[in-house]
Order: sequence, then structure tokens, then C-alpha cells
Amino acid sequence: MADDAVFDIAVIGGGIVGLATALKLLERMPGRKVCVLEKERELAAHQTGNNSGVIHSGLYYKPGSAKARTCVEGARRMVEFCKQHGIAHEICGKVVVATSEQELPALAELLRRGQANGVPGIAEIGPERIREIEPHASGIKGLWVPGTGIVDYAAVSRKYAELIAAAGGEVRTETKLTGVRRMPDGKQVLLTSRGDVAARLLINCGGLHSDRVARIAGAKPDVKIVPFRGEYYKLRPEHEHLVKGLIYPVPDPRFPFLGVHFTRMIGGGVECGPNAVLALKREGYTRTSFSLRDSFETLTYPAFWRLAFRFWRTGLGEMYRSFSKAAFVRALQKLLPDIRAEHLEPGGAGVRAQALASDGALVDDFRIVRTEHAIHVLNAPSPAATASLCIGEQIAEMAAF
Repeated sequence: MADDAVFDIAVIGGGIVGLATALKLLERMPGRKVCVLEKERELAAHQTGNNSGVIHSGLYYKPGSAKARTCVEGARRMVEFCKQHGIAHEICGKVVVATSEQELPALAELLRRGQANGVPGIAEIGPERIREIEPHASGIKGLWVPGTGIVDYAAVSRKYAELIAAAGGEVRTETKLTGVRRMPDGKQVLLTSRGDVAARLLINCGGLHSDRVARIAGAKPDVKIVPFRGEYYKLRPEHEHLVKGLIYPVPDPRFPFLGVHFTRMIGGGVECGPNAVLALKREGYTRTSFSLRDSFETLTYPAFWRLAFRFWRTGLGEMYRSFSKAAFVRALQKLLPDIRAEHLEPGGAGVRAQALASDGALVDDFRIVRTEHAIHVLNAPSPAATASLCIGEQIAEMAAF
């Protein structure tokens, strides 16, 4: 095996969490040989490059959770990083709008969580203030979260990769992990589509394939990734004035999804959505995307049917909205009554790697597991991009040797 294929640590996955992890490893352990292996031609090709680009504030997360602990500090570090490296970003603020009396208890709980998590500047506001911030929004009460921002996380990821290379690390694209072979000296040989790579430690940041990478590495993960596709519309350019910043609903506390909302993008334009429907392919960005293997794994997982049985009515509503523009528009009109179908055109889509436990529970918090020769990031949904530098630092501490 060539010397350049022998590393101390190999990170699987060139999304924002994998790249942040490699960067923090090199900062913590200068001189170690670190590589990132990414199966796609481009970095940040999946969850990182297909999200809405929000720098989250830390509002939603249960106090004491890993999400809560990392999001507020992660947002501060993300803004600092963008300023330092000249990456376009904007702190535009966000309003969370309650449109009915039934939503007020959940809005109050969001305020409590935000205050407990140390979200800066959060304030309860009434209808008049909502209109001052977002003239076309409508609600009976809301929260103003001035520190929420927007950024292009793919651009952040590319900068991480540049810094990794400058620190002596390597980033290899078009390099797919296919197997792991243990060696008597304690190293492991990673079998890839572009040759073998030896490493003392494997760090699995495989995102949509993290459970599979864990099994390839010899672990027995207690969760399975079930992919959910989020489908967006966007405002036509002549109607973008309807949204000044970010407008969010009060989310259903039973789900880790935030509901349809309006997001101004750092590169221009306003996204509207998403809904959340089961994807029949882990990288399935269209309704017609299908993988027999991915679908079979999901549909034969008993926990999926436990989830489906509990929330079938919600799931049917999401599917209906996926196929009915009129239903999608009605959901948007709860926040923005002025919106009309003709204001919208088809937007993009993203696929969320949602970890599902064996009892059918959606895993809400980050899940990072250490095994003998590996560290596995088995669940890293939003706000993982916002908190990527903090998550990378945590993993680097776990990996130190």
C-alpha cells in the first residue's frame, strides 16, 4: 500500500459535518494524517447543498439536548467564520407566527426553550409588530428572533475543504467506501472505489448512508435512516417583496420538522415550504426517484410501520400537499394570506436523513456513537450545519489519541 494511502484518521462523508470534523481534528492534533473520503464528484452534494441555508438560532430544541448545547454557540461561530473568510451571509431575523389560539401554548413553550437555551434577543410580539417586520404576514401573536441568519452552506463547506488542505489534510472525491478489513496491527483497511486506504480510526459522517457505513465498519447501529423528501416552491421574482426575511409557523411538537415556511435565500429568491414525504430513494430528489434497495429497507423495517400507524393522518396530508399545489398554497396562506398560486413556481427539494429507532420513534437529537475503531454520527439533522464547527470539535475530542 502506498504511503499516501496510510492515514491516522479517515472521515467518511464530504458534507459539512464531515469537513468540519476533519478541520477540527487537524486543529486539535496537528501533524496527524487526516483524510476525507466523499463518494460524489462534488463536496456537499446532498443534505448540505440542498438545505435552506438558515443559520438557526437555537429556538426549538429541548434545553440540555445536544442540539440546544451546540446551536447557539454554533451560530455565533458560523457568523464569525463567515466574516473571517468573506463568505456571504446575512442576519435577517425570523418571525415565528401563531395563527390560532390553539397554537399559543406551543408558542409559549418555544419562548421558554429559547430563553433557556440563551437565544439572544428573542421577544414575544403582537400582531402590529409582526406586520412591522413582515408587512404581509398575519398572526395573533409571534416571536421575533433577530439573530437568525442565512448563508450558503456549500460555500462554507468548500472553505472548510480549503483549510483542511492548507493544514496538511486530504479531501478525496469520487471515493466510495465499499468495505473495511481489520489488520493485526490495529489498523483497518478501508476498501474504496479508488483503492485501499489504511487508517487507525474511521469517523462516519455518511449522512443519508450513515447506518450503512456503520454496518460496513462492523457496528450494529440501533437506528435506521429513513429518508424524507422536503419539496419547495419559490416565489416568482416579481412577488419576492412579499417576504422580507424568514417567516415560520409554530411547529407541531410531535415532529422534528418545522412545517411550511418562507425563507429568503442568500443567493437571491424566496423558498416556500417544505412539505415532508417519505422518499423511496435515499438520494431521491423527485417524486419519481426510486431505489428498490432503499424502498425495501424502509418498508421491511417494522419500526417504520409503527411510525406510519401512529401518524398516518399527518402523512396522508403531507402526501396530498405534495401532489396538490392548491393544498400547498392553503398551508402557506395561514402565514401569508396574500399569497396566490400564480405567485409560485416549482423550487428545489432536499432529502433529510432521519434516524428511526426500533420502537418507531423519530430520533430528534444528534446521535454520535463511539466503537472500538470508529466514531459514528448516526443522526445529524438540522441544526447540524449551523452547529457544524461545534459538532466537529466534539468529535475531535472523542477521537483524540
